Amino acid sequence: MAFKVAIIEDDQTISQMYRFKFEAEGYKVETAENGKLGLELIQSLKPDIVLLDLMMPEMTGDQVLQEMRKSSWGKDIKVIILTNMGEQEIPDSVKSMGVTAVVLKANMTPRQVFELVKKHLG
Repeated sequence: MAFKVAIIEDDQTISQMYRFKFEAEGYKVETAENGKLGLELIQSLKPDIVLLDLMMPEMTGDQVLQEMRKSSWGKDIKVIILTNMGEQEIPDSVKSMGVTAVVLKANMTPRQVFELVKKHLG
């Protein structure tokens, strides 16, 4: 069975770049371009892992994460934060909500992000 990946990212170029990489590797991918739609997507898809941008319209990534972690369906889902913020700028509240990894978008190729996801999904 293919792993399910939810990509919640407001930059369509970045979102599609990751989608193509993961689909090429046989993963099932769904995307959402803002936090509110992302939360709905996570709830319906029940993905194995979420790639979550922090800075988005409607609802920020940390708000999405907070709502997810409060629910039975989202408390155990692996989350990789996608951001261009420096490590120091990421709120501690985000890190305390059980984030699997933090990826600086500018520093990693889709292949590197895929390898990271593959490692965490076993």
